[in-house]
Amino acid sequence: MSRKLFLAEGETSRTACARGLLRTGVDEKTGELLTAATLAQRVDWAVDLVSGLTGTLLTGHWNASDVDTLASGQDAGGRKLPANAWMALRRLGWTVTAPDGVRVNDRIVRMAQEQAGRALRSAKWRADLTAGVLATWPADPGKRTADEWDAVREAVPGGQFLPSSVIKSRTRQTAAFERRHGRLPVDVFELEPTPRTARMLLLSACDGQQATIERTDEPGRALLRLQLPTRPDPASYKDWTWAACPISLPPTIPASAVLHLPTLRIRHGAVRADLAYTHAVPRTARTGHTIALGVDWGLNTLLSAGAARLHADGRITALGAGARFRAAGVLAKQHRLRRLSEHLHARTDHYQRLINGDEQHPLTAKHHAIGDEIRAVCARRSNLNDALAWSAARWAVDQAIAAAATVIYVEDLRSMEAKGMGRTHNTRMSATVRGQIVDRMRHLAAEMGIAVVTVPARNTSKHCPQCRTPLRHRKAPDRPTKPGWKWAICPSCRWQGDRDQGAWRRIAARGLTHQAKTASDRAGGTMAIRGIVDTLEAGAVITPTAPKNSPDRAKTGPTRHQPTRPAPRRRGAPFPTGPQGPAGKRPEGHANTDRTRLPRAAHRHQDVTTISTSTNRHQPRGTTLGAGFHLHAHATPPRWTIPLPDTTSDMGSLS
Repeated sequence: MSRKLFLAEGETSRTACARGLLRTGVDEKTGELLTAATLAQRVDWAVDLVSGLTGTLLTGHWNASDVDTLASGQDAGGRKLPANAWMALRRLGWTVTAPDGVRVNDRIVRMAQEQAGRALRSAKWRADLTAGVLATWPADPGKRTADEWDAVREAVPGGQFLPSSVIKSRTRQTAAFERRHGRLPVDVFELEPTPRTARMLLLSACDGQQATIERTDEPGRALLRLQLPTRPDPASYKDWTWAACPISLPPTIPASAVLHLPTLRIRHGAVRADLAYTHAVPRTARTGHTIALGVDWGLNTLLSAGAARLHADGRITALGAGARFRAAGVLAKQHRLRRLSEHLHARTDHYQRLINGDEQHPLTAKHHAIGDEIRAVCARRSNLNDALAWSAARWAVDQAIAAAATVIYVEDLRSMEAKGMGRTHNTRMSATVRGQIVDRMRHLAAEMGIAVVTVPARNTSKHCPQCRTPLRHRKAPDRPTKPGWKWAICPSCRWQGDRDQGAWRRIAARGLTHQAKTASDRAGGTMAIRGIVDTLEAGAVITPTAPKNSPDRAKTGPTRHQPTRPAPRRRGAPFPTGPQGPAGKRPEGHANTDRTRLPRAAHRHQDVTTISTSTNRHQPRGTTLGAGFHLHAHATPPRWTIPLPDTTSDMGSLS
């Protein structure tokens, strides 16, 4: 298999990861067929050896001087350290040996050094952040003044663009240490214990003497060969054998992609493989965009998006009326699981106080059972968040593809903190997965050559998208005198519309006018617009499109006579008799009668026009019963035809 990736004009390489599963294998020495359980056992033995060596390395070098030496990028002789973590650790002389009586090859030590080196390199950023917070410790840790905020941002590397929530969370962690010990910590290495290592095999740190992967003649299949121990404590190299494991490649991996050695993990008794691959994708552009998709965040309406076009004369017009991704049912289910988790944690704390360290206490068994239930609930919440993030990101990218947009502008809400809106509303706002959605959005958009850029969120929902005049917010369009926040009315140009629909127009217009100010992060490759320029912001307005002329429907002659005849019946015979209920008689149509009631998702309003709140309070019926994900996530379908002009602009007052 060729390891070289050929790129065409306008393409770039992209490395991604897909999930795989090792179901079986063959011991090449004996020819024995390895079952899934046997293969998982041997991989687990190798993972134990690597984890033990990694923990020894981290314990010995978890200090400020060693982390600074590794992060400096130079060894004692002034030579540049290699990019690979295991090579850098060997250049510095940080080695580790296996326990007495255990024989491992050099590639096992490589995987341990690679994993420990990555953990030590990632600790440098936390060390600098903690040092900056400690050097500018405020008089009141709960509330910094403006000067104290400026001081801490100056002390932290890159603190000018660092979200305030990150600094606040590190401050709370330091304040908790001060309350327990009566003093401030010296550094992050006293504040945090030695990190635990993930139980996995980083085969990417190995070479052909430990593991190889090749595509087979059968499409969508690959063969992974690796050395595994035949016992938990191999005493010699004879206790290591080669195992050949076939892998079914996911359909997301292109046939022309270059495969890399995966990372193996044990989960629920099965061997999971994180399959890394490199393939060619269109190159994303930082500037030169004419069609952009603006995305605004919400609560029940998680995403509101729409496309805007930048014309040659500088005008910006909206393409269509926008779309929505609603996840009220999913968030309600997430809220129910959060309340269940809080209840279980309260019971665990109460049992722990009653047990008081006595392992023979009658409540010990219940305490362990509730701990298992807490882990199960946390896993359900994590899986639900992951499914919601992927679904929302896929929807946003589909909207960009349908509108032929080359960039997606998302408002930057990393520093947003929900406060002052009530306990329930604050909790729901804090539990959203905005960061995960943006990460998934970047991952999916990169495959299509679409850039994802974050823009400042200042005044996106406050000012009019057509004239930048402060809006007046009302309850709903049919209640223009009722104070609220959902419906926006401009007192100047008389534009009115949904608050979120106006916000995505402002976001798209701001991104198109400020695209020359887009900055790209060298480390992660993310793009962002850091600040707002007043001269550019003056042109970030949406020009209203002229309404189409309706055809003249005036009557010019007599009405054509329509013959009176009854509608033909579909059946000429009376309905047969049958049992009552859902299995009864079928009506004269194509409606199915096997269900007496349609799901709530079929009746829910999906249009972009906002109406006043119903007198009947919304109760997600299926959510409380644990219904599926797709019954409670509703999205406006992408418009694959030419988008229609916005019909809510200049519609006049509804009062």
